[in-house]
Amino acid sequence: METTFMPADTLCITTLQADLHWEDKNANLDLFESMLDELESPAEIVVLPEMFTTGFTMNAATFAEPMDGTTMQWLADTSAQYRVILTGSFIAVEDGKFFNRLVWMLPNGQFGYYDKRHLFTLAGEEKIYTPGQKRLIASAKGWKINLQICYDLRFPAWARQQPQADESGEVHPEYDVLLYVANWPERRSHAWKTLLSARAIENQCYVVGVNRVGKDGADVYHSGDSMIVDPLGELYYHRAHAAEMQTIQLEYKHLTEIRQRLPFWKDGDAFTLLP
Repeated sequence: METTFMPADTLCITTLQADLHWEDKNANLDLFESMLDELESPAEIVVLPEMFTTGFTMNAATFAEPMDGTTMQWLADTSAQYRVILTGSFIAVEDGKFFNRLVWMLPNGQFGYYDKRHLFTLAGEEKIYTPGQKRLIASAKGWKINLQICYDLRFPAWARQQPQADESGEVHPEYDVLLYVANWPERRSHAWKTLLSARAIENQCYVVGVNRVGKDGADVYHSGDSMIVDPLGELYYHRAHAAEMQTIQLEYKHLTEIRQRLPFWKDGDAFTLLP
């Protein structure tokens, strides 16, 4: 008899909310190494902020790296050393184009990546970087994780669940966790917190938002406000105005109970995302 694969009962997410050193890759890598030295079990997925090596800079020509550069090697080595999936975005260059690229690095050195789709025009990001054309939904322990970056949070269609049918024809939600890495300023923190909760409620999934803290090179202050929210919009974790590493355990049973008791996801409009 054919059996259906079930995700693991739990998934542990570790958030690294850090005060990034402006445009100083070596200092930031040292910073994250010192934080990871304090990592305790259980640790399975470790999330770094957006542009974790530099802060959110438009100086891509100076700091962009190829996919075989220092940052990718650091991600591979660090993921292997701590036996965790490591994810965060950095400035990548490929075929002469710059990307705000989130990497999903496995301990065995295999990786996937997502290029930020929605570029922040208020900072001129669209003049420097090339937008991504497709989503990346990664997998860990059978859980499906939709990976996005900062400004993507304001565009709900890009995150919207598109239910999928399995081999038996039974339809399931497309993913279980929606994850955002960010350099989101404190002056718009209300929007950040509100939209993270909204994405969780409308997609009936866990949402993880990992932001930086402190001032950047443009004197813009970031309050952090990293959050983990459950599928009902209930707050599991929130931290503001301080660097912190925190591990939260997500429960698959809690997710499925909500989806079965309140199957709103089945009533959504069918649609297709175009490039």
